[in-house]
Amino acid sequence: MQSESKFLPDFSHIYIESKAQGFNLTKKCIRNFPKAKIIEISDYKSIFNRPRQDFQTQKQSMKLILAIKKPPYIYKGTDILQDGGYKNFYYNTPMLNCLYNCSYCFLQGMYSSANIVVFVNEIDMQDAVKNEIVKRVHKEQPLMLSISYNTDLMAFENILPITKNWIQFAKLNLDLNLEIRTKSGLYHSIKDIESSDQIVLAWTLSPDKVVRKYELNTPPLSKRISAIKLALKDGWKVRLCFDPILYYNNWENDYLELFNKVKSSLNLNQVLDITVGTFRMSNDYFNRIRKSKPNSGLFYQNYKNENGIVSIDSKKKNSIFKLVSDNFSNYLPQNKIHYSI
Repeated sequence: MQSESKFLPDFSHIYIESKAQGFNLTKKCIRNFPKAKIIEISDYKSIFNRPRQDFQTQKQSMKLILAIKKPPYIYKGTDILQDGGYKNFYYNTPMLNCLYNCSYCFLQGMYSSANIVVFVNEIDMQDAVKNEIVKRVHKEQPLMLSISYNTDLMAFENILPITKNWIQFAKLNLDLNLEIRTKSGLYHSIKDIESSDQIVLAWTLSPDKVVRKYELNTPPLSKRISAIKLALKDGWKVRLCFDPILYYNNWENDYLELFNKVKSSLNLNQVLDITVGTFRMSNDYFNRIRKSKPNSGLFYQNYKNENGIVSIDSKKKNSIFKLVSDNFSNYLPQNKIHYSI
């Protein structure tokens, strides 16, 4: 019987830069996909940046591209990112794009391609982090590195052990802390690693209604909470991320239900902190997505545009922040609840 899908399965093709051959991640990837068609290329951008691509169509059949990352290997955190109170806050990009397909994600405006790029030269990236640790301005604090800003590494961990590799690297560099943000339920993929105070596992949590409507291909809230319970039990630092909290009709009831579920399911005394964000995006990315999604109500609401950032207005934002504060201020001190711009 013919398959209902007209698309090839994900990673039916793997494009490999000539200079990316022979790396450990490359070898593991080829072993994990023995039926994939391997295509050697000179530069990943010839595939990833080619014109007239359609992000959402490619999401139906993603290809994998293995490449060599060129400098810069590490980037200073921006105002859009939540630094969790760290002064030496940076991010890097071990991987571009994500297995998931969240409707509000900036990646669909940042990239024309939905294919996934994995940079296999991890040592080059890690050497750059070592250099930045030495150069960091605020010596009294470690360097905090977000390694999953442009992706969800833990969701990919059953394919390639990138999260594990970075955790092991951090343990060898005591002035380095990592934030690993995820929506994944795949905590078991790193469960065999001993927990470390240098690592923050940060789970994004949303109401079931938002998960179903806007966070396509992601696990349900219940699986994320189950993963958090296991991580807390094993001694990991866990950050809860309510980001973005979306503003729509009856949003308060949906998020109150979420907050009550979190409070009844988790021991908040064990939680490191909470970060809170609202919908916000670079104006350029926003306009590209809006143009490609004429039927998406999410991109046709009344937003403000300030300093090149599209976001909800201050009144709506304050009502969101108040709801969070009212629900969690009795469980965590205010300096443990971080709000985005």
